[in-house]
Amino acid sequence: MLAATLVVASLAGCGVLPALPGPVPSDVVPTDAAPSAAPTLDPAGAEGLSPDGFDAVQRMAVRIRNVGCSGLSTGSGFAVDEHTLITNRHVVADSDTLQVSTYDGRDLEVAAAGSTSLADLALVRTADPLPSHPTLADADPRPGDEVTVVGYPEGGRLTITAGEVIGPTTDPLHENLGEVLLTDAPVEPGSSGSAALDADGRVIGVVYAKTSDDRSLLVPVSTLERVLDDAEGFRALPPCARSSEAPSAPPSEIPSPG
Repeated sequence: MLAATLVVASLAGCGVLPALPGPVPSDVVPTDAAPSAAPTLDPAGAEGLSPDGFDAVQRMAVRIRNVGCSGLSTGSGFAVDEHTLITNRHVVADSDTLQVSTYDGRDLEVAAAGSTSLADLALVRTADPLPSHPTLADADPRPGDEVTVVGYPEGGRLTITAGEVIGPTTDPLHENLGEVLLTDAPVEPGSSGSAALDADGRVIGVVYAKTSDDRSLLVPVSTLERVLDDAEGFRALPPCARSSEAPSAPPSEIPSPG
């Protein structure tokens, strides 16, 4: 998984996943899937992503710190409305406290968090307003389409990496999810939950893992839309200190996206 565990400082302990079972174009079939996220690169070339370029991109991405029972880990996320973030379930799992910060160093108060069993996705509600949120694409991208990943690898500065969509493949981590997207945009630990954008700056997917040959795996926007439309599919996340004794709260305690 892409969350970067600070106590270990590496991907040690994150096992290599089984070979991706396809379908993937025969000339690009990856060998293994392994936990991961996005490398530190300068945000060059980001001016084409939105009317106001890199400024809009950095405003919608957030850094997430998971202060849990077993240590501190970091991940990424992005806004989908003024008070709602999307990230990965494994980024916010087993947390005692979630800390969300923006590109300009502001800490936002977290009001609630919930995850879905459909995919490695989680929803985080903030009491404070988020600076900006992108538009979701109308459809999943096609092979060869441009993709740009925006996130905070290793809990550090915001990075932008670029590549192309290779094609769909069967999710190696969550069999019930079905197809996910494979891209060659480089990612690294801590970029779990990063937004994957098309050439117009619209969200086409959510980064959640990478293969052992450094390709990234995305939950496609079609699945994200389906999850956001199903408010009852989200279950409240109890604090890790009580996770063994407290049942999941009813879905009504997690507000649906506006």
